[in-house]
Amino acid sequence: MSKNDLFIEQRPQGDYAVRKANSLRASAVLPTQAEAIKWAQNNNPDSTLHVERVRKTVGGNRDKWRKP
Repeated sequence: MSKNDLFIEQRPQGDYAVRKANSLRASAVLPTQAEAIKWAQNNNPDSTLHVERVRKTVGGNRDKWRKP
């Protein structure tokens, strides 16, 4: 994991936080996952994004990460 990695996670409130690994505060909070991905790509183009699954699928559960 690089210090340039960004994680997009769903918060209990239902919106999405963009945060760096082990950070206490989010860099941004947006209403949809798509907006959070777009914000992260525009503001940190050199970062690797990791997006939380928001539903269970055949390939993984909510605790898994996917690429945008």
